[in-house]
Amino acid sequence: MEFKAYIYCLADLVLMATSLIYGLKFFGKRNYLLGIEWLVVTFSATNLLINALTGEHVFYSISLFCDAFSRAVGVPVIAVAGMMAVTHRYKPSITADVMYVVGALAVTVVVWTADFMTAPKPYFYLVMWSLFSVYLAYVAKRLLSVGESLNAVSVILALVSTQAIASIYDFYRIPGDDDQMIFYIFALLSWSYMSVTLYYAYCALERAQKNEPDLNPGYALRGLERTPQ
Repeated sequence: MEFKAYIYCLADLVLMATSLIYGLKFFGKRNYLLGIEWLVVTFSATNLLINALTGEHVFYSISLFCDAFSRAVGVPVIAVAGMMAVTHRYKPSITADVMYVVGALAVTVVVWTADFMTAPKPYFYLVMWSLFSVYLAYVAKRLLSVGESLNAVSVILALVSTQAIASIYDFYRIPGDDDQMIFYIFALLSWSYMSVTLYYAYCALERAQKNEPDLNPGYALRGLERTPQ
């Protein structure tokens, strides 16, 4: 096994560990949308590692499907909806959580299998991730507004790194990287960094919400009842 293959496996293990740990932490906060998406990433990374160690293509196919889920809907829609708990006080019901996941699976199946999506698929992934990056910029702005500059910088770094990965994923090959292993090393580490960064950004905004109950424009806490202004 080449040296870069060992680095690739190590990067995959890092993603498996971070997405699992912080996915479970989100479950602990009862944010099931973020928890589920992070565990989908764990499952994808696990199958990718098994493929690297065994060469069995079925595990690579499973990982690619999970990757399509995360790129198409999982991160741009489900993760954003989960983060909106601390940016917009949006807390969907369990039923809504299930509908998000079922809807995301349906969209992924269409994107993955439909002939009419073959040509526009790479552009669809890029547009969806770019919309997610716009939301991350908003998260960074909110963090700055509550004095969390370090977390804001961390979110911007996650934005830049993952947007760079999304922008070249289907459109550019690193010279000499015929097997794309170098690209995947950077991609795995970028996603790992994002999974950690968004957890601490979430916690920072959650603390700010508790300390300043009227942080979200349009709502005020009056006694024990939150009412629209």
